[in-house]
Amino acid sequence: MKHRLVARAAIAAATAAMLTAVGAVHAPASAQGLSFGGANNDLPVEILADEGVEWQQEKFLFVARGNAKAIRGEVTVYGDELRAYYRELPEGGTEIWRLDAIGNAKITSPDETATGDRAVYNVDQQILVLTGSKVRFETGPDVLIADRQLEYWELKKMAVARGNALAVRQDKKLWGDVLAAYFRPDKNGDDKVYRVDAFDEVRIRTATDTATGDRGVYNVETGIATLTGSVTLTRGRNKLRGCRSETNLNTGISNLYSCPKGSGSGRVSGVLQPSARNKKKAQPEGQPGAGTKTEPKKGAR
Repeated sequence: MKHRLVARAAIAAATAAMLTAVGAVHAPASAQGLSFGGANNDLPVEILADEGVEWQQEKFLFVARGNAKAIRGEVTVYGDELRAYYRELPEGGTEIWRLDAIGNAKITSPDETATGDRAVYNVDQQILVLTGSKVRFETGPDVLIADRQLEYWELKKMAVARGNALAVRQDKKLWGDVLAAYFRPDKNGDDKVYRVDAFDEVRIRTATDTATGDRGVYNVETGIATLTGSVTLTRGRNKLRGCRSETNLNTGISNLYSCPKGSGSGRVSGVLQPSARNKKKAQPEGQPGAGTKTEPKKGAR
């Protein structure tokens, strides 16, 4: 372990020298979240890797292999392999414009964490794209999970999860094929999710109800999720259908509303199924299935 640490320190020192020669990644000094780049900042990038760092000058590329990580300010990017692409500037010098994390990708800041099989960060657009069988983004009490892809748009203050996506805050859950989460600063200046838009195969579940629809909007601050389109509200064996539902995820209370005039049937419709217990009580005494055994008459065959 000692030799490994010494090797990592030596690689880090060599890499720092190379990055100083080609120019550091630029990003706003006041940037928060998972931003690893942008313009008007001279913070250096430190890269550490167990197997070494390769500088391919003809391709304008750094490749760090083996439990690699890149550190810039309070943001760290991890991966089995890191690739940093840089370009020459017209006025002289160079700048890194793209960073790839390949294998076990992870990006962390003091308040946020994102993980996936692979990550690509576009420095110019300040967009992070994670792909893999299970991508995950965490910020404060909020979690976004998806089976295919997750995009983090720093300038637009939003994250998009694609493929059987799930948004979680404590015991509150919202599903959709695509989820878009929007951030804004709280009183402490930290970005927090205040709204989630859901598209296709939208589903909300409470302790008693399940609501499904074509599209949903979840107001995180009030706890109210509104579903529209072809909406179904299910409680046990009972199903109701309408065009809009409102579910308070704080109280578990759901309301279903009819369609506007001129669209669909206009009414809320559904089927209410009596429970097995009620059906048993409804049977008259002495009848089969009523719970009372009847004796056959003497001589009856």
